[in-house]
Amino acid sequence: MENMLEQKKQRSKYGLHRQSLPEALSESLRERILSGEFKEGDPLIQEAIAAEYECSRMPVREAFRQLEAAGLIVSKIHKGAIVSTLPSEQIMELFELRAVLECDILNRSLEHLSDDQLSHSEQILKRLEDAYHKRDIAKVGALNWEFHRSLYRSAGRVQTLAILQGINVQIDRYIRIQLLLTSAFDEAEREHRQILSMCKNREPRVVEFMRGHIIRAGHNLLEALNKRR
Repeated sequence: MENMLEQKKQRSKYGLHRQSLPEALSESLRERILSGEFKEGDPLIQEAIAAEYECSRMPVREAFRQLEAAGLIVSKIHKGAIVSTLPSEQIMELFELRAVLECDILNRSLEHLSDDQLSHSEQILKRLEDAYHKRDIAKVGALNWEFHRSLYRSAGRVQTLAILQGINVQIDRYIRIQLLLTSAFDEAEREHRQILSMCKNREPRVVEFMRGHIIRAGHNLLEALNKRR
C-alpha cells in the first residue's frame, strides 16, 4: 500500500513529494485556494479531488480537516466542503489583529536585531522585490510573511509568531487579490524598503510606520474586494 501511494505521489501532475500524502494534499490545495484557482464559495468534492490526485478519499478527508483548521474551508451539512468566505468586517479584524501583534513584537525585537539578522531580512526583501517585478503572486504571498517574520524573531515571542502565522494563512489570499486588483506593488515595495531602513537605524517610529503599513493595506484591500464582490 505504501509503495502504491508513493507511486501515485510521484506521477501526480501536482507533484506531491517528500511529505505524508494528507500533508502534501493540504499544501497543494492550500496554494490553489490562495492563488484564486478555487474561489470563495467554491465546493471541494472529495471524490473529484481524490480522482484528480489519484488517491483514495481518506487522505483527502484529512487534508480537508487541515484546511478547515486553517480557516480556508468550511464543512456544511449536506453540502460538503466549500472554500470559506470572510465578511469584510472579519477581514479588517484580521488586519487590525496583525497591527496590534506585529507592532508589539517589532517593538520587542527592534533593540535585539543584529546586523546579520538585518542582512538576512534584506536578502529576503530582494527576493520579494524580484517577485513584485515579475508579478509572481504566489511567491509574493510567502515572501511577504517571511520578510515580516525575519524582523520579529529576535523578540523571542514564539506564541505570538505562531498566532501571526495563522492569521497570515487566512489573509494571504486576500493580499494576493489586493495586489492583482490594485497593482499596489510599487507602494508595497517602497514601504517595505522604508521599514527595513528604519530598522537598520533602530528608529522607534518604525513601530507606528508598521501600524500604518498594515492598516492601509487592509483598507485598500477592502475597497478593491468590495468592488470585486
